[in-house]
Amino acid sequence: MSKYSKEDILRIVEEEDVEFIRLQFTDIFGMLKNVAITKNMLGKALDNRCMFDGSSIEGFVRNEETDMYLYPDFNTFELFPWRPQQGKVARLMCDVHCPDQTPFMGDPRFVLKKVLKKARDMGFVFHAGPECEFFLFHTDEEGQPTTNTHEMASYFDVAPIDQAENVRRDMIMTLEDMGFMIESSHHEIAPGQHEIDFQYTEGLVTADQIMTFKMAVKTIAKRHGLHATFMPKPKAGVNGSGMHLNMSLSDLKGKNMFEDPNGKLGLSKVAYQFIAGILYHMEEMAIMTNPLVNSYKRLIPGYDAPIYIAWSARGNRSSVIRIPSSRGESTRIELRCPDASVNPYLALAVCLAAGLDGIEKEMSAPESVDDNIFVMSADEIQKRGIGQLPETLGEAIDAFREAEFMREVLGEHIYTKYLEAKEAEWRQFRAQVTDWEVEEYLYKY
Repeated sequence: MSKYSKEDILRIVEEEDVEFIRLQFTDIFGMLKNVAITKNMLGKALDNRCMFDGSSIEGFVRNEETDMYLYPDFNTFELFPWRPQQGKVARLMCDVHCPDQTPFMGDPRFVLKKVLKKARDMGFVFHAGPECEFFLFHTDEEGQPTTNTHEMASYFDVAPIDQAENVRRDMIMTLEDMGFMIESSHHEIAPGQHEIDFQYTEGLVTADQIMTFKMAVKTIAKRHGLHATFMPKPKAGVNGSGMHLNMSLSDLKGKNMFEDPNGKLGLSKVAYQFIAGILYHMEEMAIMTNPLVNSYKRLIPGYDAPIYIAWSARGNRSSVIRIPSSRGESTRIELRCPDASVNPYLALAVCLAAGLDGIEKEMSAPESVDDNIFVMSADEIQKRGIGQLPETLGEAIDAFREAEFMREVLGEHIYTKYLEAKEAEWRQFRAQVTDWEVEEYLYKY
């Protein structure tokens, strides 16, 4: 059932003195875009008649196919709490459609909705909850971001050691004004690093919320003279920022399908098959959960990030999947490798599709690995059949290039455009000469 009708939105805009509405959508690389309209054009937009130039958006369409239409999702209507109280600003998240009114195959939101429909046709509803980490850094005299922070706080520290406690408070209050249910927040391990967790909910809502969350966090940080970054590894020698994804399936009546009180570890057959599907496809979908050159600087031993394609029922954090201890309706799996540079629509789509593939094919999960894999010998790792995530974006590209499953899930348009862009990004990175190389080699050779 819809949260708002067209009439509700028009009425709220009048009552709340809303002057501008931002029609938001996401490109294939997870960058938030928008078209701003005045309230006088809102009726037209709500009738799906707002057009934009798709050729200007990277990964969308060619110049001869420029006309795209935005179809607002009425349930995503929200006011921006940080904007003026007179002449307020609101937003609507939108789906992208072609001139013939069909969904645009290059719209990431459409890809997720397509996989969610498949899950529902199988009798499942997909739920997800992210654990979003980010850094707060100072800006320079010109307002440009740096990687400098004055604070030295660490995990769970409090003020005055945690100097950004009030910043997080403002972020949380802003998010709650936008309808978020915030579950917890705290300082993370590295100086300047923070985490805010919000309520576990249905997959499409979660993806929309991740996009909104990043926008709100960056906006509030800027009001405090800081720069918020979701870059996975902005500084060497400290922990990177991840975005662990908690996931489960319920039936159409809301019963958690991962729970089995009589099963080993309290997990159902469906849960084991879902785990097996993700592990089976993990290498080829790594480019979606960890999409940047920089993502793979985080995925190294010693910094609380997983690198091994395994699962653990005992909370082993060296494996990509762990099973949190809570059971009952909270039974879920936690995928630990993603970071917040992802396109959340595509990342959730491939995770769900992989899990459903495991259910459809009745895959068997390997044995739980409850020992610390980081201290195992290479021989033992090989003997136990434990795989490893790609070590670079180049390796992730190689796995993705051969993945017909990913091509099927994403569709030909996004698969091709995404692959071309990531190959170009990798070539560009390989051509760079880094400061480390100069410092390491210049005086020696």
